[in-house]
This record gives sequence, structure tokens and C-alpha cells, in this order.
Amino acid sequence: MRITVFASGSTGNCALAEAGGARLLIDDGISLRRLRGFLAPLSMTPDMLDGVFITHEHRDHISGLAMLCRHHSLPVYALRSVANRLRGMLPETEELLRPVQPGQSVSIAAAVLTPFETMHDTPASAGCRIDSDEGSLGFCTDLGAVTDTVRGSLAGVDAALIEANHDVGMLLDGPYPAVLKRRILSERGHLSNEDGAALAVFLAERGADTIILGHISRENNTPGRALNVVGDALSRAGCHVNLLAAAPLGALSVELLEKCPA
Repeated sequence: MRITVFASGSTGNCALAEAGGARLLIDDGISLRRLRGFLAPLSMTPDMLDGVFITHEHRDHISGLAMLCRHHSLPVYALRSVANRLRGMLPETEELLRPVQPGQSVSIAAAVLTPFETMHDTPASAGCRIDSDEGSLGFCTDLGAVTDTVRGSLAGVDAALIEANHDVGMLLDGPYPAVLKRRILSERGHLSNEDGAALAVFLAERGADTIILGHISRENNTPGRALNVVGDALSRAGCHVNLLAAAPLGALSVELLEKCPA
């Protein structure tokens, strides 16, 4: 079981989940050339993937999808309303779209993909959970608030990619226009380091042993700040996890041990 993050941030988002024999991309916000380059060290090509799950239709999550679909016939899973927008934005996806509903589980090889709704500044957005006999993985970035749905959907995962987007002080003192600052700070914006820390503690207390911080703003945060805030919160809660930060671009691969049956 493995998580590999190829890109995480406002310029592109793409990760690979491997569990239960399934190889599933989470978003495709990087070029096909870069995707092929990231897959090569893993002894993979795009044709070896089992599909793509698209969390929402913002450009940094779909910029590579049209080219991927043009050259490789992979199923594209997305919430029904997201799929409808993809159909209009990217005609290449038309025959490959597999619309799903929040909470509807989809079997892929020996793994199960379950999407759940998140709050972001788009009509619909989602995170997802992937379960298999090897363990469970969670993916949840691009959200302004951690809802009961998010917590309930991610509870019990062994590893997760979650958001720690901004340092509030850096954001407020930074150069962004006021309207953009308000959007980022809103319940449909992005999670602060402190919000990400609270979610990390929640997950760690329920069994997660690996947490990757993603979508770290290059203007309003640093990986060091995010790791310090989240790490301090985990320490105060008595939680010991493998805590990592994903780069905006550049593969971070984490191999996870298969869980022994209780």
C-alpha cells in the first residue's frame, strides 16, 4: 500500500493511491509529460492505472486530464455534478466519465473507493477514502471547514493526505487583495495550519500513523511552519505519527505496511 504525491498546491494537484491491487490517480493537475516522468521511477505507465478520481473541476486539479484521456482510456470517477461540468469543459472525458454519489462505494480491483462531500468554492467538491485488505487511505484537500461528514468519512484511515494551506498571520499581512483573503479564510476556502492540525489529531487518535500535509501555500505558508504547528498539536495530544509535507511539485512516496488482522 502506497501514497505518492506528485504535486500539491495552487499550480497543480495529483497523487497516486495504490491499495488492493488498484492504482488510482487522485486529480490530474499536471501535464501528461510530467505524469509519465513521475510514474517511470515507479515502473509504471499511465496505461497501468485503473482510473482517476477528480475532486472538483478547478484548473489546478484537471489541467492534465484532457490529454490523459486523449491518449489513455482510463475511467474518470467524479461526483455527478462535477462529472457534468467536466463533460462540458473537457469533451475528451465524455465516454470515460463514471459519475458517483457521495457515500457511494465503487470497487476497483480489490479496493473500494468512497467519495464524500467537502466545502469549497465550487458547486460541488469531494475528498475520498480508499479501503482494502491492506489498509485504508484518505485524501482531503481544498476545503474551508472540517465538517462532521469529513471526520466521519476519514475516521479510521491508516494514512491521509490533508490540507494545511496557510498561516493566518502570513495571509493577513501578505499581498493578496482583501477579497481573495476573505475567500481563503471562509468556510469554502482553505484550511489553516491550525485547522489542519485539528484534523490530524482527530485522525491520529483514530489510528492514522502517516499524515501528509498538502496544498501548502507558497505565498502564505512554509512547509516548516505547517509541520511545526501540526507536529506540536500532535505532540500535545500524545499522538505519534509519521508526519510529512508534500512539495508543490516533486514526488513524495510513502510505502505503508499492511495492517495485521485484529
